[in-house]
Amino acid sequence: MNVIAFSMPANAYLNPRVWGGTGVLETALWATSFVLVEDKFRALFAMMFGAGIAILLGKRGAHPLRAHYARMGVLLAIGLIHAVVLANNDVLRIYAVCGLLLPLAVNWPVKRLLWAAGLLIAGQLAVSGYYAWAWLDYWHQRAGGMPVDPLPQEMAERTYGSHPDTTAAALARGKESFAERLVRRVSEPMLQVRFIVASIPSALAAMLLGVALWRSGLLAGEWDTRRAVRLARACAAVSVPVLLALAAWNILAGFDPIVTAANALVLSAPFDVVLGVGYAALAMAVFGGALKDRAITRRLAAAGRMALTNYLATSTIFAALFAGWGLGLFGEVSRAEALLLALVPIIAMLAWSPPWLARFRQGPAEWAWRSLASFTRLPFRRDRASRPLT
Repeated sequence: MNVIAFSMPANAYLNPRVWGGTGVLETALWATSFVLVEDKFRALFAMMFGAGIAILLGKRGAHPLRAHYARMGVLLAIGLIHAVVLANNDVLRIYAVCGLLLPLAVNWPVKRLLWAAGLLIAGQLAVSGYYAWAWLDYWHQRAGGMPVDPLPQEMAERTYGSHPDTTAAALARGKESFAERLVRRVSEPMLQVRFIVASIPSALAAMLLGVALWRSGLLAGEWDTRRAVRLARACAAVSVPVLLALAAWNILAGFDPIVTAANALVLSAPFDVVLGVGYAALAMAVFGGALKDRAITRRLAAAGRMALTNYLATSTIFAALFAGWGLGLFGEVSRAEALLLALVPIIAMLAWSPPWLARFRQGPAEWAWRSLASFTRLPFRRDRASRPLT
């Protein structure tokens, strides 16, 4: 999904009519992404992060909380640098902040974890829904031909639609030099703060679900295939019909920015998380079952063990393709072309991860993260011992 954020104006991430999305193919690609991809895999990634913290905190060692908070502090620094230098929508900042809170709940019973996740999602839905229903009430009045103030519609077009001024400003930012980007991003600290704060409830809810799925045995590989498939089917049955209906509403409304934003940011949110849980169950059923010992599973596992390295490398590749200091393809491709270019980092990470891990203990970003957090130069090559940082 990040290829859309790198390759075209920001509003196109939610609204395909903003850029490169007017044809049948582009609409179908958007709908497929909206129903099956967008925010589902972000939730799944957060679940895995939560499960990883539960695993690490469950290990015996001196000062486990001190080590955990050191890891989160370094991760926050990495995320802030990543956001300034490459990716406005960096998730590492959110994970680091949520990770600071997670030890408070990591030992809760599974039911309490599930309730807490549900309450966080419901709370965010209530708060954001309060504004969304006002947007939709205005849209309903305007769509019904009632006289309304045009200013809210213009504001919606500027924020979530294809207002020419917003698009022109986005295209200008996409063509800026590396130095210009650094100056702009450093001068916008409150944007980073608002992004993190707004994202905490959904990310923390997904992390709590990840801990619950680990503690329940699903992510630990303790469920049999049939049980995992049942959960995946149930999650799909609950979420996919609603997401299809929301996608259809967007299309029938002509991707009105009010409808598009309300559906993408508010109404779809709980169903995105539910489908993310379904994907987790399906992955465990498939890759922990019939494909457990296959070469493709080992290759995917290697890419997963280098998740931080591959995440940062993907941003680097996209910047090289689209940024003004790279090939400068920003605003030059359609949605279909952008999604095809997303295959570049996908193929690259699947190609380089296994041979890298055959020689090194972990990815370079993982090694740097853990070494900085422990103030120790940890083993990197498979035949090297650790020694203090100097």
